[in-house]
Amino acid sequence: MLNNFKPITPGLRGTVLISKKHLSKDKPVKSLTKKLNSTGGRNNQGKITSRRMGGGVKRKYRFIDFKRSKQNVTAEVIRNEYDPNRSAFISLIKYDDGELNYIISPKNIKIGDKILSGNDVAIKLGNCLPLNNIPVGTNIHNIELKPGAGAQLVRSAGSSAQIVSKEEPYVQIKLVSGEIRHINKFCKATIGEVSNPDQKNIKLGKAGRKRYLGFRPKVRGVVMNPVDHPHGGGEGRTSGGRDPVTPWGVSTKGKKTRNNKKTNKFIIRRRKK
Repeated sequence: MLNNFKPITPGLRGTVLISKKHLSKDKPVKSLTKKLNSTGGRNNQGKITSRRMGGGVKRKYRFIDFKRSKQNVTAEVIRNEYDPNRSAFISLIKYDDGELNYIISPKNIKIGDKILSGNDVAIKLGNCLPLNNIPVGTNIHNIELKPGAGAQLVRSAGSSAQIVSKEEPYVQIKLVSGEIRHINKFCKATIGEVSNPDQKNIKLGKAGRKRYLGFRPKVRGVVMNPVDHPHGGGEGRTSGGRDPVTPWGVSTKGKKTRNNKKTNKFIIRRRKK
């Protein structure tokens, strides 16, 4: 659900944010958090090595159970929470033996729902099982790339992938980008879509809200001097006078940078251009 605001201040005019009424206001579980240090984009000499980073509100990191290795033990959803480190919401679950864990919250999961991880569990929202045991056409998220390594694919807000077909020893997965690739049939995935699909509709409304998130201002290359950027300089306002490049002369805006020949054999169809 989205919150729209009356334009009683310039900063609220056009602002669209996500409603968090359904999320818990309790502090995160202390044993499942740790301190998160921020570099501000600087190295050990204090020099900026990554531009546009700095400031931001202090955060705690929440440990997320991406492996779901606790097999055949029922867990109950205790509450849904906001996580400042990711776009999706997270859910606190409590296993029958008393253990607490955080998981990425599936879309439409409710407090009190029971979830399970195992080889032959039901095809139900939030359950985690190997790809080989999930029917073709099912929407899934939190997909492993190597068995037992933990979920690496499809973890951001509102995303989901789909099982296209099964071919020994692989399963064909269609990812959010449109790419179709082979993944080992013993890799696990979670049933359903990721929560918070309205994340893409947020409008921050003011520069200050971007600063809270840890971003510093972005300066365009065409307004710099020639010494600072390849697009810089020129009389009056110019559009750069050459193909779009980074400050180091590397072509940008669409140049393919993927360089992983080891996994090319797993990609059946490349993502959309």
